[in-house]
Parts: sequence; C-alpha cells; structure tokens
Amino acid sequence: MSKTFGATSTTDDVLAGIDLAGKRVLVTGVSAGLGVETARTLAAHGAHVVGAARDLGKARGATQAVRDGAAKGGALELVELDLASLKSVRATADKLVAAGKPFDVVIANAGVMATPQGKTADGFETQFGTNHLGHFVFVNRIASLLHAGSRLVNLSSAGHRFSDVDIEDPNFERTSYTEFGAYGRSKTANILFAVEFDRRHNARGIRATAVHPGGIQTELGRYMTPEVRDNLMKSIAASAPAGAPTFSWKTIPQGAATSVWAGFVAAANDVGGRYCEDCHVAGIVEGAEIRQGVRPYALDPERAKALWAKSEEMVGERFS
Repeated sequence: MSKTFGATSTTDDVLAGIDLAGKRVLVTGVSAGLGVETARTLAAHGAHVVGAARDLGKARGATQAVRDGAAKGGALELVELDLASLKSVRATADKLVAAGKPFDVVIANAGVMATPQGKTADGFETQFGTNHLGHFVFVNRIASLLHAGSRLVNLSSAGHRFSDVDIEDPNFERTSYTEFGAYGRSKTANILFAVEFDRRHNARGIRATAVHPGGIQTELGRYMTPEVRDNLMKSIAASAPAGAPTFSWKTIPQGAATSVWAGFVAAANDVGGRYCEDCHVAGIVEGAEIRQGVRPYALDPERAKALWAKSEEMVGERFS
C-alpha cells in the first residue's frame, strides 16, 4: 500500500526507506533555500547530485551540509549556470552533453520572483527570461542525457494564477508591467513547458511535470518590499473560500517535498503532463481562489505548443 503525503510532509518523509544509490540528478538553484534542501535529501539517500548555480562561491558555502550529509555513495558536484544569460546556459549544457553522463531526474528549481522591471543579458523580460527561457534552452539542450524512466520536474508556483502567458507581448513592450503579473506569466510558462515537453518525450519513456512548493519564506522573496508582501498576503486571504483554513507558511523541507515526491515517488503516468502541489496532483480550479489547484490555461496543450514555438523564436533555436 502506497503512503499518502500532504502539505506538512517533508523531504525526509517522502524519501523514507528509498535508496537512490546510482541515481544521477541535476538540480538548478543550489545556492539557497529549496535547491539546497533538495540536494541535501537526495545526496543523503545515495544520489549523485549535480547542482547548478549562478554564484559558485555562494553555492559552495550553502551546500556544505549537503556534502556532510551524503550517504550510501551520494555526492554533490557543482556547475556554473546563469539562467539570465543564454551564453552561460548553452556553455554549461554543452559541457554536460560532452561529458555524456545521463540523468535520471532533472529538477528545474532556480528562479526569481517579483523583480523590478528589467532585462536579461539577451534582452528578455527578467522573470520570463530567467524562469522560463533559461530553463527552456538548458533542459532542451541536455535532453539527450535523459533516458526511458527519466523525469523533468519544473518548479512553478501558485503564482501562475496571477496571469496567463502573453505570447504576443512576452517582454511587456506594449503591456503595463507589474511584478506579480510578470511572475505569474513565467510560472504559467513553467507549467506549459512541462506539458509540451511531456508530450514530445513521452514516447521515449520520459515524463515531465510541474510543481508548486507552497508558500515558503526564502531568498526568492528578496525583491518584495514590506508593502508588496502585505498586499500579497491580503490577496491570498481575500481569495480564500468560506471556511478555508488560514494560510500558513511551509518550512523549507516541507516546500521541497513535492519536487522530490514528483521526481521519485509518484507514479510517472500520474504526474506526467500535470501540475502537483502538497504531494498530490492538483485539480483544475476556476475563480478567485489562488491557494489551491491549477488554472485550465496552464494545462492547455494548444497553448503549450504555441508557447514552445514562441520560445524557439525568441531564443533563435529549434528543438525536436
């Protein structure tokens, strides 16, 4: 009988009794928060973790506990990856492909949230360019390292409910910019990318899913002013249906649990092409509620195809 996990389950709960010796896992964003905790629990259960980070010095310091807690042959190696620069993305992906070592799971964890309006090194809106396009190019470039049984786990967010992608104006050239509007677009893109990647690679036995880790207080919120944070909490409270429990923050081990569950514990056919939260597949939800469920536009297969085509156009590269 399979175990049932939920919002308060931790990474160690999810992986209890599971041996990951011999597994190779790539995790982006291992310099803080969820990325470090994900790497820690995987290495503690025997996995060889390749951790990607923009600032290797910061990542080395942040991941000392990962190395200290590695067991059963588990290990951590670090690679430099700046998702806001396609030059960096392509260089790192090419090095991994040249090394030829396959991955069992790729967890696209890195990201930014609610940043001031800006641009990546390639001229893309910061959040869409970093959260979506950087991972889009990186994952597609290393797709040859995935094999039957491999999985891609994209970290999305409940924030996808703030806004759908705007395929006609992804860089806010004609649209008024808002921090959470842009964040919502990028998080919807993370889901749609998983939907289309799953469709394209399912025949090879490779599945992709998107997850919402929950509300966690990490460095991800470093751009939010107290006013922005207060307004966000008010909107969450106002959207809750009558009788719903009060919102509560998750711990970092609870926040990373859904990524680990979707990558290693859940049945591949259950999570492939889906959106998960609190260690289960989320239902489709319409209306004002922004705490649970997934908006239908984020799972729309035609929308996913259109975003893939637009993303290829923007980065100047096509992926089969």
